[in-house]
Amino acid sequence: MKKLKIFLMSAAMVCTLGFASCINDLDVEPIDPNITLPEDVLNTEAAFEQLLAKCYTGLAASGSSGQNGDCDLSGIDGGFSQYIRLLFVMQCLTTDEATCCWNDVGLPDMHNLSWNSTNTFVNGAYYRFYTQIGFCNEFIRKANETELTDEEFPSKGRLIAEARALRALTYYHVIDLFGNASFVNENSVVGANPGYISRADLFTFIENECKALLEGNDIPEAGQSEYARLDKSFVRMVLAKLYLNAEVYVGKAMWSECAAIAEQIMNDHPLHTTAVNADNTPYQELFMADNHQFFGGELIFLVPQEAIKLNSYGATNYLIRAAIGGDMDPAALGVGGGWGGLSLTANFSDKFDLELDNRAMFYTKYGKNIDDMYSFDSTDVAAKQTGYKSMKYSNMCSDGSKGNESDAGSVDTDFPLFRSADAFLMYAECVKRGAGDATKGLNALNAVRQRSGLAALTTYSLEGVLDERAREMWWECGRRTDLIRFGMFTSGYNWQWKGGEKDGADTDAFRTVMPIPASELNSNSNLKQNAGY
Repeated sequence: MKKLKIFLMSAAMVCTLGFASCINDLDVEPIDPNITLPEDVLNTEAAFEQLLAKCYTGLAASGSSGQNGDCDLSGIDGGFSQYIRLLFVMQCLTTDEATCCWNDVGLPDMHNLSWNSTNTFVNGAYYRFYTQIGFCNEFIRKANETELTDEEFPSKGRLIAEARALRALTYYHVIDLFGNASFVNENSVVGANPGYISRADLFTFIENECKALLEGNDIPEAGQSEYARLDKSFVRMVLAKLYLNAEVYVGKAMWSECAAIAEQIMNDHPLHTTAVNADNTPYQELFMADNHQFFGGELIFLVPQEAIKLNSYGATNYLIRAAIGGDMDPAALGVGGGWGGLSLTANFSDKFDLELDNRAMFYTKYGKNIDDMYSFDSTDVAAKQTGYKSMKYSNMCSDGSKGNESDAGSVDTDFPLFRSADAFLMYAECVKRGAGDATKGLNALNAVRQRSGLAALTTYSLEGVLDERAREMWWECGRRTDLIRFGMFTSGYNWQWKGGEKDGADTDAFRTVMPIPASELNSNSNLKQNAGY
């Protein structure tokens, strides 16, 4: 049984602390159901720990009361608005990794690459990110303003550093998805329209924040944090990803910087290579209901899900249930039922050796043909039975027992936001781009391959790294970023229904960034739309 030491505080307290808000319109804004003055409650260290909990649970739940209650955003379904679920829609559903047969307004446009500045899911991601940034800003502001003494609040430095690291993570998602965007921090005027920040300046802000956090002593060293709290390896992963994509973000290659950080992560967090249960593969166990046992090892940071106390209609609950369709047995994945919706494209599943690669965790009965996916109504069983299905995420435990499942159907499986296999592949890529040590790069790639049951290579190509990343990191919310970095997102590589055509078609180059919501532009004259929208 996992023990969550960070607990959700009341919605009333969190929602009344105030935000330097960019969430003014579209009826998507923080909900303020009650009035509670911060000075009435923020008078102990424990109260600040509870407030920081909201910064963590902003990644894990839609709001403060269960799967769909007291949601942080209005104007969007509470299930849809969960952070990881929106990140999946942005990063996976827009690529060859996934399609969805549901006909919710705006959802087919994500896989078709035909979204616009009023798309519900694009807007939901933007507002979710800035609400999360608002939580972190308010924590930092209130902690800096407190009159508690050092003796009364000895953990102040650490808690502020954690909030800054969580904010850096979300700003990384902003720079990756939206490029030029809004900027607010703890010094922004509460209630005022936020300013505009260029992608280059946001890059500098994230880089400086991460460097400062790594140079300081407030955040625990690698593997030294308690479950579900971040350490310096979390910060290194944010910085490594920033450097890995620096050429896209700011036009400057930073492969050597990325390689150096990736190497340290590899040294601090070896791969999970020996299964707890011989009936499982080590890879499989990283995505099961008791994957928290690998926290601090390969799993650098987990977004926790706990069926009874901390749950949502997003994160792994979504990744497990939405993939179950037709006559798939939900019990095989440790749940009582599925939602039917998500499938893989044939272009993606063809990258796997189904006989040898243990990462090919697919249900294959229904074949790979998804030509008519969007002609089906969302309730049509035929659509739910189309294409290969994911069996990667499971609510089963490594010992064969079933994870907890709430009456509402929540699961126990944590979402692995950062794991060291990603760093192994970053290093291998950096080597092929002219940085790092060639032998270490080959060894890093082979460590990942051999864990999956594939033979070691004697040489590899840059394109081979991209395919290895596809096989290793699928449905972990990074595929779109990888395809953009390799120049293969809008053209050069097509998949089923890309561009709205069944065999795929090139799309406009401007779609490598998402649009700023039209409602945000209408309410804030400081902002300007990304090119092409």
